[in-house]
Amino acid sequence: MLAIKLKRIGKKGQASYRLIVSEKRSKVFGRCVEDLGWHNPHTNKSKVDRERAGYWLKVGAQPTDSVYNILVKTGVVKAEKKAVHKKSKKQEKEVTAPEAQATA
Repeated sequence: MLAIKLKRIGKKGQASYRLIVSEKRSKVFGRCVEDLGWHNPHTNKSKVDRERAGYWLKVGAQPTDSVYNILVKTGVVKAEKKAVHKKSKKQEKEVTAPEAQATA
């Protein structure tokens, strides 16, 4: 299955990303099928080849949540952004603890 992922480039403290299409289970720095554009989180600028991104989405490539939000921002996808924030380990333990007591 194909996925649209972010590939980190740049030096320490100045990360920027390439949007790539590759196999879902392959390494990010492995072989990619196609390079769709770039994203710079420091300046919040990005450039995406809309035609090719739309093609890969129609073919069935699944974007990661962060890539999906970039595609929404650039206008490739007409939808609302997804929440990308992860729960902290402390919050996860608090959620699982009451469930464990309820089953006992």
